[in-house]
Amino acid sequence: MPITEQQLLQILPNAGRQAGVFVPVLNTAMGKYAIVTRLRVAAFIAQVGHESGQLTRLVENLNYSADGLMKTWPSRFDLVRATACARKPEQIANVVYADRMGNAGPGDGWKYRGRGLIQVTGKTNYAACGEALGLDLINQPELLERPQYAAMSAAWFWSANGLNTLADAGDLTKITRRINGGLTGQADRQALYDKALKVLA
Repeated sequence: MPITEQQLLQILPNAGRQAGVFVPVLNTAMGKYAIVTRLRVAAFIAQVGHESGQLTRLVENLNYSADGLMKTWPSRFDLVRATACARKPEQIANVVYADRMGNAGPGDGWKYRGRGLIQVTGKTNYAACGEALGLDLINQPELLERPQYAAMSAAWFWSANGLNTLADAGDLTKITRRINGGLTGQADRQALYDKALKVLA
């Protein structure tokens, strides 16, 4: 079930011109990874819509205030550290993602910060995604900022994490947990999903 530009704009109105850029690459990616039923497409579009700011952001926004850092990563930021790192995205990435997800070298947190429509994050995930897509994402992580790879990486992540099965069951909460690790933005994800179900009916 390919999605049209008109349908995509009805679901993600803030996408604007990006809808026309993403429709063909989303359809290719969804087709490759069997995201082809109404339930699967609705859940996928809702999640990538939320994660990418309705297709307007392909790189993780790490421009946090001190308060935002302490709320988002309470185990990594006390007031002193949060104040020192506030509004310094590269420094934040290197603190938050240090010694996690295969990031071991200096600067790996920033180099392998979230990219693509579902924000592939961490050196280990970049390596696995690159292998699946036939791309050297370890040396060229910025490839995930290109629409075709941003879409394909999202569909790969979706498939690799068994999200078609959860979409078939209509379990948006479990899908969000697998993508986000928690339920951040769940109200927006649910609203996009509900809208997508209506548009794709």
